Amino acid sequence: MQTHDDIFELVRQKSAEAVRKMQRGLILQPGAIGDCILTLPLAAYMKDALDLGGIDILGHTEYIGFLPGRSCIDGVRSIDSMDLHRLFAKTNTFVLKDRDPLIIAFGDYAWIATFLGEPNSNFEQNLIFTANCSHSAEVITLSMKPPKGFSEHLADFYIRQFIDQSGHSLHSRRFQPEDCLIKATEADINRGKDLLREIRFGSGKKLMVIQPGSGGAKKCWHLENFLAVAKELDSRGVEIIFLLGPAELERYSDAKIKKISSIGRCLTDLSLTQVLGLLSCVDGFIGNDSGITHLAAALGIRTYGVFGPTNPAVYKSIGPAVTVFASSTASFAKKPSIRLQRKFLEVVTA
Repeated sequence: MQTHDDIFELVRQKSAEAVRKMQRGLILQPGAIGDCILTLPLAAYMKDALDLGGIDILGHTEYIGFLPGRSCIDGVRSIDSMDLHRLFAKTNTFVLKDRDPLIIAFGDYAWIATFLGEPNSNFEQNLIFTANCSHSAEVITLSMKPPKGFSEHLADFYIRQFIDQSGHSLHSRRFQPEDCLIKATEADINRGKDLLREIRFGSGKKLMVIQPGSGGAKKCWHLENFLAVAKELDSRGVEIIFLLGPAELERYSDAKIKKISSIGRCLTDLSLTQVLGLLSCVDGFIGNDSGITHLAAALGIRTYGVFGPTNPAVYKSIGPAVTVFASSTASFAKKPSIRLQRKFLEVVTA
């Protein structure tokens, strides 16, 4: 038989649980698409380990705007709409006003993990001061890049940093490299189907998307490698779509783009949600160490990534069907590699 004390204790526990569920977390991530996607295991860990009711990400909206409703992220905030530069001021000159926009911006969060600033920097101290003006909040500054010689995955590095700096007895957990971090919605799939209808794709063939570019030119496998792979796949009945983003359109001459278009359909100037929709309707993706490669992998698509100067052990895309090809040669981006082309095709066509 329950006593009054038992009932009060149960109510207290339920109330404490409700309060925890109302707490929210925030991640400040100023990076590009790939950086944001590789941060998702940390976001999922924070949400679970801290029993948070939600977690938001503050970054560039063109890179993070698609995450709510498709990932563990519940909301996004625009880094460009906030005066975060104020937080870099010397602590003895940093001033907050009544109802300051910075206080309001961080007022909803019990936990804040930031990839901006350095430990014990002016930014960190000013952020701690700002976040605690309205309530008690924990602020943890994380390093975006692991130390030299680090050989584990970046997602584990982020989670371990968070645990070590939290000051709490949080359970340790490695991220699951086979997780689908992003789930396409029905609207995404329909958008992809509409796009394929627009370019009159309906042959019933296997469809592969190739993105030959990346934000960093040194990370791009020589274009002739992708063209040779595309030609061979086409000869085996695989339909090829080349995806060219702003970086490729800027780097490639008209002659190169014409050559690409002679081998497969070429899609340019797609929005990120259009790319997501397209990827949700294809059989496979081929690319460099790039944001779109990370997106394809996170969606669970069969993804083939080619890594040159970056270490795949650290930066490998996360997903259930990811195959990585690595080349440490100095000629990775400078000239074709017949050997790696053959190795690549052996796996892709197996």
